Amino acid sequence: MFTTIRKGEWFEIIVPKEWEGKTVDELFRHIWAAPKKLTHTFRMEDKVLVDGVRANWNLPLAAGSKLQIQLFEEETLQIIPKFFDIDILFEDDHVLVLNKPPFMSTHPNDPKTETDTLVNAAAFYLQASGELRNIRQIHRLDRDTSGAILFAKHPLAGAILDKMLEKREIKRTYIAAVQGLLKRRKGTINTPIGRDRHHGTRRRVSASGSQAVTHFQLIKEDQNKQRSYVKCWLETGRTHQIRVHLSHLGHPLVGDTLYGGQPLVKRQALHAVKLEFIHPFTNEKIECFAPFTDLPEIFNTIDVYTI
Repeated sequence: MFTTIRKGEWFEIIVPKEWEGKTVDELFRHIWAAPKKLTHTFRMEDKVLVDGVRANWNLPLAAGSKLQIQLFEEETLQIIPKFFDIDILFEDDHVLVLNKPPFMSTHPNDPKTETDTLVNAAAFYLQASGELRNIRQIHRLDRDTSGAILFAKHPLAGAILDKMLEKREIKRTYIAAVQGLLKRRKGTINTPIGRDRHHGTRRRVSASGSQAVTHFQLIKEDQNKQRSYVKCWLETGRTHQIRVHLSHLGHPLVGDTLYGGQPLVKRQALHAVKLEFIHPFTNEKIECFAPFTDLPEIFNTIDVYTI
């Protein structure tokens, strides 16, 4: 774990041994894989110092020196903040992990008019904490799916986490209640997913679709109800991926009427139960578990902390 501290708008990192000999340019471009435009902004606007002096971006860093980056400037808000009770799973100066309730969209389709989303709630929380900056979602969940969602509190964190998600360095684990008893205790579904041309919101397995890979493992089964509980983790993030893949396997989610599930509960029984990643600024392993906030009749026998 790296030694770090926030000082007003500036973030200070004591350069660790593993960064010794690397340049600031290498740090931004290769270790953090920050976009060229954002890297250029930090460079041209003197937002990086070494031991209090404007950084020479091509000079090797020495272990123990103080790398200071201006990360926490005020921004013009792009989202309308609105108060909602939120369930915080993890927070520091760079990231925020929330437990999204069901029946709430992750983000507004129109930021100027929509306010009843988790992004609006996160924006209100950030503003109420005295942070006039835009919150940035790193991934999303369907409106009726609950669980852990990762947000970034500033542009550099957002850019780094976006790249980590693309490189599959952020692991998201879901739990689902599905109809029927699985023939295999674990496996991988590797079938492409595309749009269903006959239904505006529906997706389907399609040879011409985008690659989609879902891993699954049986947790428990209910013989009486002919129901299985599975955990899933993704290598890709296609719309409705778990719902489509499990339905394709012959085991639609309980409550997921769009994909053949019986309407036994008022939403699809899918919950993003666990989120894991290595923090880009502290090198700390972050592991968040999201408790269930509804559907006790579905998930009450599952201990989320054993997933």
